[in-house]
Amino acid sequence: MKAEDFLERPWEEVEYESTFPWLLAWRARKKPGDVAFRWKRYGIWRRYTWKDYYERVVYAALALEEMGLGIGDTAAFITFNRPAWVIYEVGAHLLGAKTVGIYRDSLSDEVGYVLDRSDASIVLVEGQEQLDRVLDSGVDVEKIIVDEAKGLHQYRDMIGKKIVTFGDLMELGRKLAVKRGEGFVRRKLEDLEPDMVCGLFTTSGTTGPPKLAMLSFKSMLAMAYQLNQVDPVEEDWEYVSFLPTAWIGEQMMSISLHLLAGFRVNFPETPWTMWSDFREIAPHFLFSPPRVWERIAKDIMARVEDADLIKRLAFKIAYAIGMEAAKRRLVKGRSKPPLPWRALAYIAYWLALRAVLDKTGLKRVRRAYTGGAMIGEDYVLFYHAIGVNLKQIYGQTEVAGIAVVHPDDDVRPDTVGKPLPLTEVKIAEDGEILLRSPAVMKGYYGNEEATKKAFKDGWLRTGDVGVLTDDGHLKVLDRAKELIKLADGTVVAPQVIQNKLKFSPYIGEAAIIGSGKPYLVALLNIDFEIVSRWAERRRITFTSYSDLSQKPEVLQLLKREVRKVNSRLSEKERIKKFASLFKEFHPDDGEMTRTRKLRRAVIERRYAGLIEAMYRGEREYELTVPMKLEDGRIVEVTKRVSIVDVDEG
Repeated sequence: MKAEDFLERPWEEVEYESTFPWLLAWRARKKPGDVAFRWKRYGIWRRYTWKDYYERVVYAALALEEMGLGIGDTAAFITFNRPAWVIYEVGAHLLGAKTVGIYRDSLSDEVGYVLDRSDASIVLVEGQEQLDRVLDSGVDVEKIIVDEAKGLHQYRDMIGKKIVTFGDLMELGRKLAVKRGEGFVRRKLEDLEPDMVCGLFTTSGTTGPPKLAMLSFKSMLAMAYQLNQVDPVEEDWEYVSFLPTAWIGEQMMSISLHLLAGFRVNFPETPWTMWSDFREIAPHFLFSPPRVWERIAKDIMARVEDADLIKRLAFKIAYAIGMEAAKRRLVKGRSKPPLPWRALAYIAYWLALRAVLDKTGLKRVRRAYTGGAMIGEDYVLFYHAIGVNLKQIYGQTEVAGIAVVHPDDDVRPDTVGKPLPLTEVKIAEDGEILLRSPAVMKGYYGNEEATKKAFKDGWLRTGDVGVLTDDGHLKVLDRAKELIKLADGTVVAPQVIQNKLKFSPYIGEAAIIGSGKPYLVALLNIDFEIVSRWAERRRITFTSYSDLSQKPEVLQLLKREVRKVNSRLSEKERIKKFASLFKEFHPDDGEMTRTRKLRRAVIERRYAGLIEAMYRGEREYELTVPMKLEDGRIVEVTKRVSIVDVDEG
């Protein structure tokens, strides 16, 4: 289709049969002065209109083409959330190239793995730290574009040749634009088709090295279109971009849905000012994985405990009212709160709860989504109790992020919602969740064998186990490979129990163990920030995370929290023993993915000696574990770990 024809089409006809550059060109032509995004720089929010966004994308495309990027090539990026990222990415798309993101905290070998597997020829990096990781990765890319040019004097022999600053890229694009004009853009838009692969997205990699899912413009926009049908987004709404740019969750919001719906995206100044910038904007909607919602909830709980008696009492009364109203509204079979309860909840919100939301930046949130992993039912109820419309979504990288979501009027703590309008869900005979949607990937890049295994009779195999309720809601139990079968044949979904444990403000992470064993045990990480404040209030001295995790008082605290969870579980689901580890589970040690999902096989192998000691009935164990330092060196750390019997004492 010719670019001119597309730009004259009514917006209602576009739906998802489009491309990112087309949508950007349309918005720049129809609404050039409207703000597309803002970036906080040196304490001031700088505004970029749709015209500014479009012009910079054209400059990027011209310069990247001059550097050799073209149709079918791959452009990689490693960066925090900032304008250079979206300008570079959509600029590459205008050339018909595909993009691949690499997590900002990835080590050099992980960077090399993605660059090599994706056949990337050009990579955008945020600054010197990411530049060094590319250079140390062992993969020789043609060009490295550096957005933050500080500290590049030591690379002066490579500047202008292999290394180019983002500012120089823009300047080259401006000069080329004078020569080539609008004819360049029209030709490029005409070359693009909705079904072209626009991105390679790394899967979570919980059971092995991540694969690269191939998503087209159509896939990405089909997801955004469906979500916008269920939950329409207004153009004057604010969104804060702060999730990893390589993650499908951020891509679907800051690029797919942004270009389709036209709301304003805000980029924080730095990772360290992210939450203060977030509060300053107070977005209308947001999407985050469970770990972010868990962190916010724990912070709220900790602030309440630190508050004076009157404020603490006011919050607890307001929270109790809000919780009762939330349970009546959300839990199936309960009626809506009668008028007196609704009035009480309204008063509680405005007198006590809204002030808490203001301090966290959530006071204007109309819709809040959580996805990427299961979140505990307790958290859903908690947020609705304090006035946040938190809704679970279900999806995967392979289906452009979202396939199932809660409608506003049908949120249920025990489900992940209903399929999007163009999405079909069915349950296979073995309980596996199968999906069919226009948003499904085209396959895994360079991996035909894995692509064949991913589909079953035209349906995407998710690898998750779940059930559909009579009224069309989807319940996800766990990953099929994660389910635990006890010695007596009882099947347990560990994620459900882990989420209940993590609702405690004192437990940062939990791994449930018990495959082939008579009962369940748990490996726990304390939440250092909150437990340390708890210890300081009680004048318990400690020197480090390692020291605090083994304090007798902390172990007793954790025992009380585990007992609370056990009281809400069936006999076979209860945790009999636990150990508080002297180190946190960490992606650098291979115990978690970059999206902070546990790698159960790695954990069970690494802590095998401790686990066996727990089942032998030992009281403590001398644990030795390898830890990777920031400079890449691996050291072994040894420390005695206490094993706590939950039912004892």
